[in-house]
Amino acid sequence: MALLHTVNKSPFERNTLESCMKHALSGSAILLIEDGVVAATKGTAVEGKVKEKMGDVTFYVLGPDLAARGLGEDKLIDGISVVDYNGFVELATKYDNVQSWL
Repeated sequence: MALLHTVNKSPFERNTLESCMKHALSGSAILLIEDGVVAATKGTAVEGKVKEKMGDVTFYVLGPDLAARGLGEDKLIDGISVVDYNGFVELATKYDNVQSWL
């Protein structure tokens, strides 16, 4: 079953993203929201883990949350797609279920 996983915590404060990536099955997606968006940026300690998981799951980042934290799209890891609120809704309807990682 393909799920949309949402992660709202920074990987530098909690291990939420790491737990999510361990449980996300192939064909699922991970949407980084709120403080979770920092995991989508280049040059961080989690970049390698995110890139490795990109072979199995699709990564998205919520653009308004990225902008609210002063991060530009030029800072994103290659292959991560930016979505707006409408895109968030489309993702939620595309996947079988949504799993929020708190």
